[in-house]
Amino acid sequence: MSLDLTKGQRVELTKTHPGLKKIKIGLGWDVNPSGGKAFDLDSSVFMLDNNGKLLSSKDVVYFKNLQHESWSVIHSGDNLTGAGEGDDEVVTVEFDKIPSNISKLACVINIYDAENRRQNFGMVNNAFARVSDETGKELLKYELAEDYSIETGVIICEIYRHNGEWKFSALGQGIKGNLNDVSKGFGLNA
Repeated sequence: MSLDLTKGQRVELTKTHPGLKKIKIGLGWDVNPSGGKAFDLDSSVFMLDNNGKLLSSKDVVYFKNLQHESWSVIHSGDNLTGAGEGDDEVVTVEFDKIPSNISKLACVINIYDAENRRQNFGMVNNAFARVSDETGKELLKYELAEDYSIETGVIICEIYRHNGEWKFSALGQGIKGNLNDVSKGFGLNA
């Protein structure tokens, strides 16, 4: 049975699902038709150290870097329209392959070129993150319920290591800027 989470909730993943080694994080959204420029939302995963810092630009998995060099995090690719039901982009995570210096995976959804297109995340509906196991069985789902009318993206969730176990945190933290800005926010001086 899948859990429906609200902002701020944390859930044990590997402790409550013994033997869980691999998950899929499905990210989805719909956009309000605005009559303006088309929307292009992108998902990305920032692989962070114990201090919540990004160690290298290679630790960002997104449409231009579809897999981490450890093959622990693999992105399905860029969905330019977000049209249709279900997951728009999917990230596969293999816990055993995550390097020991990485303790947190921050999952971000942001609007590509939002400033120039005059778009914000308040124009996005039904954004969610859901976690399923290798067989496709949904373990949990977190749907955004807030209006992010001044933000251009959101850190929707985190998967993090604590005492040797992996957990999920429903964040829903609004952010401004593009991927470079988000990287700087995570401490990367590129």
